[in-house]
Order: sequence, then C-alpha cells, then structure tokens
Amino acid sequence: MMFGISAPNSGRITTYSIILPQRYMYIDQLHLLKPATQGNPLVLDLFAGCGGLALGFEARGFETLGYEMDEDACATYNANLLGSCINTTLSPEFEFPSAKVVIGGPPCQPFSVGGLQKGIHDSRDGFPTFISAVKQAKPDVWLFENVRGLLYRNKWYFDQVTEELESLGYLVSYQLMNAVDYGVPQNRERVICVGHRKPFAFPTKHKRRVTAGEALGALAFDAPPDGKYLTPSQDKYVAKYEAASKCINPRDLHLDRPARTLTCRNLGGATGDMHRVLLPDGRRRRLTVREAARLQSFPDWFEFSGTEISQFKQVGNAVAPLFAYALADQVMRHLNDELPQERLPNLNRREKQLVIDLV
Repeated sequence: MMFGISAPNSGRITTYSIILPQRYMYIDQLHLLKPATQGNPLVLDLFAGCGGLALGFEARGFETLGYEMDEDACATYNANLLGSCINTTLSPEFEFPSAKVVIGGPPCQPFSVGGLQKGIHDSRDGFPTFISAVKQAKPDVWLFENVRGLLYRNKWYFDQVTEELESLGYLVSYQLMNAVDYGVPQNRERVICVGHRKPFAFPTKHKRRVTAGEALGALAFDAPPDGKYLTPSQDKYVAKYEAASKCINPRDLHLDRPARTLTCRNLGGATGDMHRVLLPDGRRRRLTVREAARLQSFPDWFEFSGTEISQFKQVGNAVAPLFAYALADQVMRHLNDELPQERLPNLNRREKQLVIDLV
C-alpha cells in the first residue's frame, strides 16, 4: 500500500509504503506473548510497573510475583498476568521470599536527564532495595534495566552497585541494548545488567527491524471523531519548537522506520516533542493508548487500568515485552545450561578473572 502525505506548512510530500503481510507478522509475534502455566521457576519482579518485563518472563515460562507502588499499574498487572502484583512501596527493610530469579526496573528518574540525574541523592533511588532483595532471595540470576544515563554522570554509583552485588558471589555483565534490535518497532536504549554464577550470553540481535507502519497498520490512518487533533496554533507552536531545536526531521511518527523512544512526557504531555500521527488529509493527531502500546510491543489483548494519563504513564515506563522475552529466553536457557558453548567465551577481562577465581 502506497500513500503520500503533505505536512502542514511544509509543501513537502512524503511517500510511504506499508507491506501489510509484514504488519501481520508483527501482530503474530505479539500473540505469542501469552502467560504460561504457573508452577514454573519463581521470579520476583521489583518496581514492576504494569508488567512489561513480567509479560516477557511469563511468556517464556516463568512464574512472577510483582511489587509496585502505583495502584493503576498494579491493577493492570493483576488483570493481565497469571502472577500477582502486590501494591506496596518498597524499601531495603522489606522482606522478600526466596526465588530463582530477581528482576526489576529501579526508578530511572535519578539517572535520566529529565530527572536531573541526582543519582544517590534522589529519594527515588531503588538500588538499595534491589540489593536487599538479592541478599534475601539468593537467586541464581538477577537482572535489572535502567536508562543509559546510568553509564555517564552516575557511572561511579553504577560501579558501586555492581561491586556490592559482586560481593554476594555473582559475576556481573552489562550491555547498553536497544529494544529495536529485538523486534520492537521503537528505538529504546536501556542498560541491562545481569548477575549470574556461570558465564551468561546476551541475546543475539535480530537481522531486521520492524517499522512503526508495520506495527500500527491501518491504525495509522484512522481519524476517529474523538481523536486529539492538533489545532493550527499548535501546529505553529510545533514548527517553532522544531526550528529552535534544529530538528532535521519532523517529530511526526515516520511509518517507514522504527519510532523514536516513547516516554511518559512525549505520550501524555502537551509538548512540542509529543508523538503524533500525520494523516493523509494533512491533519496531525496524538497517539492513542493502543497505538502507543503497539509501539511498545504490548499485545492488543493487554488492557490498561486507570485514566488515559495513567495509561500513557504505564506504557511509557514499561519494559517492551518483546525485548523482555528475548532477555527471559536467555535467562531460561542459562538456567537450563542450554546456551551454545561457542558464545560463552565472549566475556570481558574482569569476568574471565572472576570465572577463574570461582573455579
């Protein structure tokens, strides 16, 4: 299917091509994300959000137990997953049960640019709680994700956290990974850090990237009566914003490539940076929750609780489930000693020394 779109006040016509069978291949992938039967290895899911990370792990055969302070996100988790989510505010004093695996996404605001990167001085820092959970649960594997800012201004704190986790008897591996390399139609870089007691291999990147157009399909051309359309004055504001930020490409959703990173701010906030769809008639509208969920690789059956703003927040904060599945697959194969031996030597010098010491 070919179509041309002219952006407001630009005079330029952009032509896109969407191959619908590829779109349905993506939807078929999402349908594979179904929670498996309970009774499998237990995973403690800290700072669980709405369950994006847990969905990937459940689909790979793990049983999850989540902990989340946001009431709506906790309700979403409980409505969609087999595992239960406890609505609570975590602290290092919280008592955790033993588990095979501990995972989580400690709040990213202390390490993100938007959160001013206050690190250890930010009250939202969740790493002391994560370390406490690992001490108590004594898992075979632990894994956490966070924003790339953790590797820059606060790299010293990241090193401090990993050194303390190493002192508990774990090898520590980490990579800056992009969800777009694992079937997610969105550029989304995250630090993934894994603790293990034998060599661990990160998942192999996919050869092909999924575009926003393949993910959204016909949704990208919908013009619902209750849609949130930009007014002429908002179009002018966006044009000024893009000129001031020296934006080469308009911030509209480009259907022939993966989307840029979805955040709470550019989904739910009325800013010049908002995600929006450019319709064939030249109008622009903001994304719906379902469209945002598609770009985050949530299946269409996954329903979000709370107000629209709350739902956008849940989507923006989530770990993309397809990316989570790729990580969970490696964790399961690692636990079952199924990783290809030829990939295990890909360790850094520090890890090799730790392996020698443990042997």
